[in-house]
Order: sequence, then C-alpha cells, then structure tokens
Amino acid sequence: MKLRLVCLLLATAMPAAPALAIDPPAQVLAGTTAQEGLLPVHVDRRRGRILIALPAPDAQGLSGRFLYVTGLETGLGSAPIGLDRNLSGGSKILVFRRMGRKILAEIENERFRASTGTAMERRGVAGSFAYSTIWMGDVAAETADGGMLVDITSFIARDDMNVAQRLRGAGGEFRLASELSAADPNAVRVFPDNIELSARLTFVATNPTAEVNNISPVNGNLSFVARHSLIRLPEPGYAPRRFDPRAGVFGTQVVDFAQPLGREIVYELANRFRLEKLDPDAPRSRVRRPITFYIDTAAPEPIRTALYEGTAWWRDAFEAAGFIDAFRVEYLPEGADPLDIRYNVVHWVNRATRGWSYGQWIEDPRTGEIIRGQVLLGSLRVRQDMLIFEGLVGAERTGTGGPNDPIQAALARIRQLAAHEVGHALGIAHNFAGSYHGRYSVMDYPAPRIGLVDGAPDLSDAYGVGIGRWDSFAVDWLYGAHTDAEGDTRMTAALAEGLRYVGDNDARTVSAAHPVGSLWDDFADPVAELTRMMQVRRAAVSRFGPRALYPGEAVSNLRRKFVPIWLLHRYQVEAAAKLVGGVDFAYSRRGDGQEAAQVVDPAAQAAALDALLATLTPDALTVPASLLPYLSAGWSGTPDRQETIEIFRTTGGSIFDPLVASETAAAVTLAGLLAPERLNRLELQHQADARQLTPQALIDRLLVQVLDTRGLDAAQAVVQRRVATTTILELARVQRHAALSSTVALALSDRLDRLGRQFAAASGSGLQAEWSRGLGRLLGDSDALTAALADRARAPQIPPGMPIGGADEGWLGE
Repeated sequence: MKLRLVCLLLATAMPAAPALAIDPPAQVLAGTTAQEGLLPVHVDRRRGRILIALPAPDAQGLSGRFLYVTGLETGLGSAPIGLDRNLSGGSKILVFRRMGRKILAEIENERFRASTGTAMERRGVAGSFAYSTIWMGDVAAETADGGMLVDITSFIARDDMNVAQRLRGAGGEFRLASELSAADPNAVRVFPDNIELSARLTFVATNPTAEVNNISPVNGNLSFVARHSLIRLPEPGYAPRRFDPRAGVFGTQVVDFAQPLGREIVYELANRFRLEKLDPDAPRSRVRRPITFYIDTAAPEPIRTALYEGTAWWRDAFEAAGFIDAFRVEYLPEGADPLDIRYNVVHWVNRATRGWSYGQWIEDPRTGEIIRGQVLLGSLRVRQDMLIFEGLVGAERTGTGGPNDPIQAALARIRQLAAHEVGHALGIAHNFAGSYHGRYSVMDYPAPRIGLVDGAPDLSDAYGVGIGRWDSFAVDWLYGAHTDAEGDTRMTAALAEGLRYVGDNDARTVSAAHPVGSLWDDFADPVAELTRMMQVRRAAVSRFGPRALYPGEAVSNLRRKFVPIWLLHRYQVEAAAKLVGGVDFAYSRRGDGQEAAQVVDPAAQAAALDALLATLTPDALTVPASLLPYLSAGWSGTPDRQETIEIFRTTGGSIFDPLVASETAAAVTLAGLLAPERLNRLELQHQADARQLTPQALIDRLLVQVLDTRGLDAAQAVVQRRVATTTILELARVQRHAALSSTVALALSDRLDRLGRQFAAASGSGLQAEWSRGLGRLLGDSDALTAALADRARAPQIPPGMPIGGADEGWLGE
C-alpha cells in the first residue's frame, strides 16, 4: 500500500510529457513541386528533399503495399564483378507501416504461406517466419484524410543493391561513403503504375584491386546511380501455374503449409507473363496485352538491327501456341526511361572486358507472374566473335559480305544471343540438350559450326536461323497451357516426340555426368564431333598467321587471336569427357516412363577415352615452327587488360612460349578426364558392371599416352615431356582432392609412388634421363611435392574461354 501511494504521488507531481507535434502539411511542403501518379510525390530541389504522400494506415498500421525493385542505372563496367548498367536486384513486396511518429519500410516474407488456409492459419504461418525492416523514418505531416507525408530521402540513399558487398573480393573492401552520397531530387519520375527514384552513391576503399583501378578514374572511389522503383501490385486474375522440372522454365519457390497431408509443401510456381486471349475458347486469338520488347538504341548499327531480328524470332513460337500478334518488337522510344516498368528492354551494356550477357525479370513473388523482362547484352561479345572468325578465315574477309565474312557470322551470332536472352526474360531456362537433336533450341549455347572446304575453315553455316522445336514447345507449355492438366498433356506429347532437356546444374561443370548436356558443343555424337573438330583445329592452326590481322594492325595482337584458335576444341573435349563415367537421366516424374537412369555403354565410354587421349599426342600439341616468329612481336604502348588476361604466359616480355601452349591444351583435356567426381563414378560403375572402365585403368591408359616416347623426334619428345609433367602433377593434385573417393585416392597414391621409384631409377644421361630422375625425386619428397602443387604459377593457366561469344543465379544468360 505504501509503495502504491508513493507511485501515485510521484505521478501526480511529475509534469505531463508534451505532445510530439507534427508540422502542418503546408509548412512541410513549402518549396516543393508535386508529381501525381501512383502516389503523390513532392520534390524540394533546393533542399534536396523527396517526400511521398502515403494513404491513411489501416488498423494494423499498414499504409500501402507495393512491388519494390532496386537496380543500377549506371554500372562499374567490370565483367568479373558484374555490377552492370541497368542491372536489376530482383523484386520484393514492400509495405509502409506506421508506428506512432515513425514509418517503417518492411519486406514481407512471401515464400512461406498457407495459400488455401483459414485466416488464422495464414496468420500462424506469417508469424512463424522473419520479415525484414529495411528503413525507418519520421512522419513529417498528417493530411486531413488521415494520410501522411514522409521524407524518404534517406530511404533512397541506402545501398540496397549491396554494392559494397558485391565489390568485396574482386574489387576490394569498399564501404558506402554517406558524405559523398545523396538522393537525387532531379531524377524523380512518377507514373500511373510506378514511381522511379534515384540516388548517387559513392563507395570508397583503401585497398582497391587492379580490376577496379583499371576502370575507375580515381583509385578507391567508385560512384553509381542506384534506382528504386515502387510499383503497383498486379491486378487480380492471374492464374499461377505449377512448375514442372521437365519443362525447362524458371520458377518461384514457395513453402505452402496449407497443403494437405500426402502433398508436397515445397513447390514452385512457373514464371511467365500474363497473356490473356480475347477469346479464351478459340484455338487462335488476339490478346488483351501483347508482350512487347524494346531494343536499346544505344546499340550501334548493324548490331541494333540484328538484335531486333533475333528478338523477333519468338513471334513464331507465340503464333504456333495460338496467340495472334502476342509478341512484338519495337525500338525504345526517344526519351523513354529504360528502367520504366512499362518497358521490356534489350539493353546494350559496355564493359572493360568481355563477359556474360543475361536475361532478367521482375516477378510478383506471390504468384510468379513476370511484370517486366529485361536483357543485358555485353557489347564486347561480338568483338570476341570477330576475333575468332578472323583467326579462322582471315581478316581480309571482313566486310566482304560473303558467307565467310566475319561480320556476317558475328551478326548471325548476335541474333542467336538476342533470342537466347529474351527467352530467359520470358521465363525459359537453358536447355543444354539442344545440340543433341541439332539446332532445336536457342536456349542452348551454340558453338559456331565450322566446316572444312578445300582444307580451309568455312563459316557459311556457322549459326542457325530462328527458334527451334524445343523453344516452340516451351512457349506452348508455359503460355499456351492454361491449367496444370493441359500442361501435362503437352508434356506427354513432347516426351513421346523424344524432346530432351538438360539444365544448368547437370551440364555447366567440367565434372558433370550427363552425356547429352554440354555447353558450346555441336551435333548428337560428342566423340565424332571431337574427332572432326580436331581436324578443323589442325587446318585452322596451320593457316593461322598475319592474315588474321587487318592492314596496319599490330602483329602483337596475334598472341590474343591465337588462343581461341589453339583451344578451338576445348568445349567439345568437355562434351566427350561427359561420356566417361556418364549417366543419362531425366528430370522425371512417376509414371512418365523415364524414371530410370542409364549408365553410358562401356563401348561408348571407351570410344570417348580414345578420342580424348588423341588430343594429348605431340602432333596435336605442337605449335607449328613456322608460326613461332609471328607470335613474338612486341608492343610498346599501354597494356590492354583484356589481352593480358587472355594470352598464354610467355618466356618473358613478348617472347611466345610454345610449350606453355602445349601444356595448356593438355590441361583442358586433363581437367575433363580427371575430375574427381568422374573417377568416383567410374569406380561405382565398375562395381556394378565389370565391363566398365576402372579409374585405375583410365589412369594407366593416360600414363601410357603421355610417357611413350617411341618414334618421336627430338622436338616431339620435348613436347611429350612437358605434357607428361603436366599430367603427373595433375594426378598428384587430384589424388589430394577432398572430393576424390578414399579408395581411389589410396590406389592413385600407390600408383604415383611406384611411378616415382621407376623414374628415380632411370639410368644414363641426356634430357630424358635427367627429367625422369628429377620427377622421381619430386614424387618421392612429400614436402617438395606439396610445395610444387601449392604453387599455382607452376600449373597451366587456361585463359578465359566462356562466354566464347563474349554465367546465371536464377537469371542465367550466356
């Protein structure tokens, strides 16, 4: 009782806290100009303020729900880091919530849901998983209808794209410099369905890397224009479609706790545009809102026209699916904002070095509906194509207009690339089985089909024209089927037709097992095509030289142009290697007739091994002596970073080292053949079928190939020793790899130990004997071998290859 009385007396004696006053709207809006649209936005250019008018909050304090997208208006220009012009950060559902005088910007967690549950079930799921508060500000004023004015200037000036984090590593330890960053009141754009806001952000570092210093005008200081988009949520009426792993499309994953027992709670919703027929019951009909892609006019001619033409290939697929004039292509109108939600844009992006192009989309996380698609095409890809084609047929063909004109071949590739990336923006994933049936999908990575005419490389059939059969199916399944049952019917017909699909995860790595899924390969038989490609490579290398240069071009450029010609076979090597230890499987569903995986036949594996070992002969790995004088020309100007990362290491300065080229080409084959996962699969396959090759037998065949010096002349023996050294050190490296089976690792350790003793016992004098004893001592000294393997400078450095025309998260491109 005494304590209660004291508290009452203190409460009575203390003065009441003053009410927190909120300024009147007229005072807050003084000096601003209004823009009307999705929401009223008031801009004070003099003081740098941006205020947004939010509606009155509901009982939970919510004052608006929007699709929220951030992106970069300006880029870094670095292919490895990937902070490109017009890069999108993806879409989220953002709500503004009032709490007293505070306004919170929260990101809802749409992945976890109870789609068909009761209100209590939905609240139970929502309350079980975290949401994200990304900003908090003050209510600046209240309007007569209960609405609010909020200064969102600091909201815009955040690093929502995580630029500092993306720079970490390849760029250095950068941080956002708030004192050098601000929202831009001059860049506010308000439209009926979206609000576009921008900030100029600066990031600083004391330890920037060479990658960014090669680009930035001031070392350690990088500035970007970041974009924030608030977008009206889509109207009701979109019918989500369930993702099918066999269809080759992208999906938005959800965890749905309202699913009945016996049904999966984790599933995906296919990503696609809303495409509605005016006559839903008609087999063919016009649509309410066509899908229109706009070509960035920053692309120069004739590339711009090629982009238009390649993008327009998709018209045929939509027409075949029953949609009349449903897919259109136009040029971006003068003055249009390329990041405006109303435009699906094919952007032309410049970087300091060549890199990937990719297709992106903005989707409604609740349904998977694509709201906007965009493509980012790297401009240096076409330059790389030109470099390859000039090396193949000669620079004198450039501009001639004939079938072997490198410009015509490069434009054909650009059409393919535009179609490929727009396919991603439509919701279609890679299909690396495309080459298995021929040119039946632009969603594969197409190798240039190089023929031989009178012993010379020929580009007249380098690339196909138009979409393929798989692409038509994908559009029909994704857009033409209105229900999951209709999609199943279309899928059954496609499987009966024999259409194949292999996605990224089972094709991209050198250790992948699927014999049908490969990148930059051609034709259905990887072994036959590798054999043919080695013939093309031999012809191309024998003809290579100054004819690959323009009149007056620096001869030193031959060193860069030589690399893709010398490694012309690299991707077909990877394709053939996937037969060794290969397993053919499908993304099957119960009852579709393709549930059981099949190990590649022993005879096919043996043929692949024979073809791969043929790439390791001195004949295949010796640079012609007649070419060597032209590869050692000097350059006295500033080094070009693109060139320095794409040429073979020299013997010092400008002097070309042909043995580095030899061991690098050998390393390409060894990487595919000796992938630890491949050796592991061979062990398992032999266990199940004694006809299959063992990893030990593969290694023995490999050693016989690289150690046999019978019949070799002195020059060939030098190449053989270099290749043998590269091979044995790679075997030692693989033996220590954590992914290698313990039993295979122990057997390989014993094989290397025996090999070391054999080498150490070599007698006689001369290079061969001295090399043998030196290698034997290295294999017998564990510490010295460990140090040698740790020194990456001793290992062959394979120059960047992909993308060969210039890799992926959900938005993979080429």
